[in-house]
Amino acid sequence: MSGMIERLPGWTTLPDLFGWVEAGLPGAHTVPGLHGIRIEEHLADGTYVLRAELPGIDPAKDVEITVTEGVLSLRAERGEETTEKHRTEFRSGTFARSVRLPAGAKGDEATAGYKEGVLTITVPVPETKTGTKTIPVRLG
Repeated sequence: MSGMIERLPGWTTLPDLFGWVEAGLPGAHTVPGLHGIRIEEHLADGTYVLRAELPGIDPAKDVEITVTEGVLSLRAERGEETTEKHRTEFRSGTFARSVRLPAGAKGDEATAGYKEGVLTITVPVPETKTGTKTIPVRLG
């Protein structure tokens, strides 16, 4: 299995072919130290679910999730130190990702949970009834 997230039936994934989008276009202006977040999204049964790979973080301190005008933004800071016999390695950085929520999503009712390096954000999306309305024409 590649990556941390187990692929489930019905989940859409961003193909590795488009990994360059997360890293930035070659030659394009990017913010130093800002990295993309690998995600999976799913919409079913009136619920939008976004799962994000964020290993090595403390979700209580290092994650910020906001919803503004139908856009869900996720930002995480990671500072990790690994010490082995003859070397120490630091892995740190800022990770960010924004996605447009489906029409009608109730961002103010979103919930989030973190387990085994995967952050899961759930947003209710009530089904809207579409129908035909007849508009009467008044004379005069």
